[in-house]
Amino acid sequence: MRKELRMIKPEFNLLDEPWIRVRTRDCRVEEVSLKDVFVHAQEYEDLAGETAAQDVAMLRLLLAVLHCTFSRVDENGEENLLFDLEDDELEDEVFRRWKALYDLGHFPEEPIQDYLEQWRERFWLFHEERPFWQVKDVKEVLQANEKKLYPSCKLNGELSQSSNKIRLFPVRSGVSRDSLTFAEASRWMVYLNAFDDSAVKPAVRGEKTEEQDNDTKKKKGSKGPGLAWLGKMGVVSATGRNLFETLLLNLTLLKDGDEFWKEENKAIWEKTDNELSKEERQLYPLPENQAELLTWQSRRLLLERGDSSHIKGYWVLSGDYFNPENAFTEQMTVWKIDSQSGKKKWMIPKTHEPDRQMWREFGSIFCENEDGHMPGLVRWNQLLYRKLKSTTDLKCRFKIVSVQYGDQNATVKDTFSDSLAFSSGILSGTEERSQIAWIHRIKEEIKKCEILTETFGLFFYNVALSGGYSTDKDQRKAVVDAGRETCYASLDVPFRRWLNSIDSNCLGEAMEEKVLEWQKIAKQIALDLGKETIRDAGMKALTGKELDKKHYASPIAFEVMVKEINKLYPALRGRNS
Repeated sequence: MRKELRMIKPEFNLLDEPWIRVRTRDCRVEEVSLKDVFVHAQEYEDLAGETAAQDVAMLRLLLAVLHCTFSRVDENGEENLLFDLEDDELEDEVFRRWKALYDLGHFPEEPIQDYLEQWRERFWLFHEERPFWQVKDVKEVLQANEKKLYPSCKLNGELSQSSNKIRLFPVRSGVSRDSLTFAEASRWMVYLNAFDDSAVKPAVRGEKTEEQDNDTKKKKGSKGPGLAWLGKMGVVSATGRNLFETLLLNLTLLKDGDEFWKEENKAIWEKTDNELSKEERQLYPLPENQAELLTWQSRRLLLERGDSSHIKGYWVLSGDYFNPENAFTEQMTVWKIDSQSGKKKWMIPKTHEPDRQMWREFGSIFCENEDGHMPGLVRWNQLLYRKLKSTTDLKCRFKIVSVQYGDQNATVKDTFSDSLAFSSGILSGTEERSQIAWIHRIKEEIKKCEILTETFGLFFYNVALSGGYSTDKDQRKAVVDAGRETCYASLDVPFRRWLNSIDSNCLGEAMEEKVLEWQKIAKQIALDLGKETIRDAGMKALTGKELDKKHYASPIAFEVMVKEINKLYPALRGRNS
């Protein structure tokens, strides 16, 4: 029998429908369309999605639009392809164009609207042939292989719920738990393409499961799809005073701030049907343009409509991937040497640790290291501040976002973020191999904080021993770590304040005085914590006990700690208040 075909009426065009969440200046959260988010970007404080990870995924989508637009036309909408310019004129035009946009204080409406209208048909959430960022035949393929529809609650990243395990305290319950509006589904679809876990996706057409496929890929030197691309790294982004500035600061028109992009920008919606992958789990060469990377299709999915305003679920398969080693097209992450590869020059994205404050990673994010690679975004901002320092009032703010996964990366455990602000002159004043630049002095003080917390951790343990605590090695590590984290928690806010108060023009004696100011604060915090610890330990720890022919008591532990702190900060000796 001939199968009856039913045409799907295009519905919910993302250019016009409100679906992107933003925060206004008066702290209200609104939903706006893709067109409006650019027109009024200067009026919004920031994106305001359900999670920080969703905001990052949305930021990258918006950046793809800007890359496609302003790599082809200037601020007046006049055609002038950066890709076609000669090297000697390209760099000048890049910064002239960026500066012209910044000076406007808002995005020119006509060039962006013209670009989006050109691709209007590709921005329908529901479409017969090309639904936005989806694959039309996924449902048919999965149904033919007797696979089931994933429920809406699994797409909702606020729930992060497994099909086999019900969450005890969900942020939604009842009917709302199993339902997503078209706007919500659109946001979470963008998130899923960026941060989806590596739980086994159904295999189709007789193919191997993802676990089997990954084993095969490893033997061939590839690690398989695994997590969606952003899930494999800790994201670093720049933050401005409003959404307009944030977008501009993250618009890396030069790779690593000093290289020209090798390919013309091409976002996923610009690709022809023949350019799109036909099968799941396809290994591709690393894209050499920002728009393609920013809209990379890590998952092949299709939303299933429910009623006139909600979806009832989605269909999903694994998508495209590339090998992460030395994938420096990615500008928003720190890189580290891949210790498992056996190749010293192979680097992979570095993930953020949820229990480490961002300032403790200052060295790897903002300094060149032999065993790492700075984010291209930081290098780009560094160059911006240097070139435009005298004519712009840019503030230096950066944010990290990362998703923490469970066993075998099969579930999402948590999403965390942190931010850091400091004078842009600190970043722009960096000199290679120079030990006088502020950024190197800050790195040195963070290293000393690490030693200080180790010292306090040992003191914390010795006080515990004085009070009769166990000498078991595993318990010793737990107590030392607890002391370290207690000290870090106390240093956290004061260090951020000190960092933010640095005037990058203070050099020489003024720089030394400012460094000494922090050392006094750090030392006093450790001493105050030490006294508090001794009080809490009580009389038993004060009198102490003999252990292996050595007497342990809290006053002795405190004296040892003070000596070590004086060695760490020799300029502060005698200041044991």
